Amino acid sequence: MSRNRLITLLVALALILGGANAQRVLKYTHFQPGTEDQPKHAAALAFKEHVEEHTGGSIRVEIFPAGMLGDADTVLQGLQLGTIELGVVHDGPITEFFPPIELISTPFLFESHAVAYRVFDGEFGEYFGQRMLEEAGIRMMAFADNGLRHFTNNVRPIRSPEDMRGLTIRIMPSPLFERLVTALGASAITVPWLELPIALAQGVVDGQENSVTNILAASLYQYQRHVSLSGHVYSVHLYMMNPGFYDSLTPDEQRVIDEAIVIARDIHRQMTSAQDLNADEILTGVGMEVAVLTSEELAAFRQVAQPPVLEHLVGRVGQDWIDRLMQAVEAAQ
Repeated sequence: MSRNRLITLLVALALILGGANAQRVLKYTHFQPGTEDQPKHAAALAFKEHVEEHTGGSIRVEIFPAGMLGDADTVLQGLQLGTIELGVVHDGPITEFFPPIELISTPFLFESHAVAYRVFDGEFGEYFGQRMLEEAGIRMMAFADNGLRHFTNNVRPIRSPEDMRGLTIRIMPSPLFERLVTALGASAITVPWLELPIALAQGVVDGQENSVTNILAASLYQYQRHVSLSGHVYSVHLYMMNPGFYDSLTPDEQRVIDEAIVIARDIHRQMTSAQDLNADEILTGVGMEVAVLTSEELAAFRQVAQPPVLEHLVGRVGQDWIDRLMQAVEAAQ
């Protein structure tokens, strides 16, 4: 063998061995502050610890909290293109990439967190993930909580749809939420999230709807006297991964990633649902007047709000999706 040929073979071998030992970097981004009291970040830290420990360092996780890699649309595009490996994004922005996510916002859909988890972790969630991969080019890894959404306002207590009449309620940009609020007799006004505190303080809108997490994070209780624990929409976060990155992993690495996702999902769920389950005490503690609605009062809201939203969803995603979800909910109850 010639000297040049030997050198070429040695270089090739070194490249192969170097490639085999190369450390993959997994960029993980979310939109909550990078502190351990935030569900998304506590989950991310647990994910990182499990992956790095159980892959022997073959995967290094870099966490980018508080939207450091861009807004939700940028993150979703990055997950499609492979510039971001893992992202945790709430349901609102995902609708433009995969419309069936809107189904989860059907008002008064789940009677408890346990029912929701059985739906998300069962056949419906598996089907949802398959379709998302096929149609949006993003691998859905898990559903986690973004909190039950409640109505707040600065005018009067809300215990029935009649109490909503004449109020102006801020919503995020969403035809579904517009249908929901107007069906209840209020006026729906879109206000950007960062402008919401000012809009409430100046009386541009009478109220808004959000989870306990967001009411606290934006200090909305400073501008809103009343909150009704309507729980009208079960809002979610999706854990999503670039499929090319996941497919490039060894079977053992994929197993570790899957385990870490479950660990992160459960931490995220537990921390957020704890706020939902203690909403009365938490919101009373920051000075709000809390209306805890009875099952009969909630049924009155459901009867008015659900039909127009389902009508919207038929046109948006089709009856088959709705039937599949409703069957899953019924089976989970």
